[in-house]
Amino acid sequence: MKIAITGGTGFVGRHLAQELLARGHEVVLLARGVDTGADFLLKSASIKFVASDLSDTKALTGAFEGCDAVAHCAGINRERGAQTYQRVHVEATENVVTAARAAGVKKIAVVSFLRARPDCGSPYHESKWKAEEIVRSSGLDYTILKCGVIYGRGDHMLDHLSHALFTFPIFATVGFRSKSIRPMAVEDLVQVLYAAIVDNRLSRQTVAVTGPEELYLVEAVKRVARVTGRRALMFPAPVWFHYLLGWFLERTMKIPLVSLAQVRILTEGVVQAEPPCELLPDDLKPATRFTDEQIRNGLPKPGPFTLGELLFSA
Repeated sequence: MKIAITGGTGFVGRHLAQELLARGHEVVLLARGVDTGADFLLKSASIKFVASDLSDTKALTGAFEGCDAVAHCAGINRERGAQTYQRVHVEATENVVTAARAAGVKKIAVVSFLRARPDCGSPYHESKWKAEEIVRSSGLDYTILKCGVIYGRGDHMLDHLSHALFTFPIFATVGFRSKSIRPMAVEDLVQVLYAAIVDNRLSRQTVAVTGPEELYLVEAVKRVARVTGRRALMFPAPVWFHYLLGWFLERTMKIPLVSLAQVRILTEGVVQAEPPCELLPDDLKPATRFTDEQIRNGLPKPGPFTLGELLFSA
């Protein structure tokens, strides 16, 4: 099969591309640029790279020609310049759907967020929900994956936590009541995506996708600290402090340690889908636990943040 992946050189996109290549499929990667760590994909004869910010429907239609399915993995967790939630989540999804229909694509799978919903006061959540609604009303066969916290090699979670432990190992937990998460290995998510776009499972379904283990965020930080051999001093801080911190870091760090959207996410916890949706069949439910070995396999090279990561870069 021939599969197109938007956000193809990003975290989820490149892991999916690797799996598709390993199983003998052709892949069209669409992205604004090639993220560090994804350039090796372009060496494969089965990969076609298309530079696109998903704003040109005609160009998208050309890129999708001959594709059996599209995995729509593009997304952001903070706004930066022209990269707004409206443009990246809503308008880009409209363009992808329009182009997919024009190119005769049979299936679209979308990576959304577990608690994406309307009228909740969070532009991130609301824009993800609008994208879901665009796909549900597209007339295409679709699968929408409402995902929780995803981790693995090249992610933001393990990458930022480990670098922070070497840079300033002091963590302020969000609010005075601990919230839970269900970390999911990116390899497990890829298997669900593969089932949707290649095996044509989960047809016209919106499903919740979370890891098998529920734990407090504090415990997740402790596990990463243990694996890195670092100590983390943790203390609770009010939610307003984190919103202020997120606002500041979005304006000072190239990839912020925490964004405003992430603060909202952590105040709610990332365990159950909102609104409720369908569950995965047993054979597709993520089973990989957040163990020391899994954490170790996903960690970047040890060390503090570099100056380039700490300073804003337009």
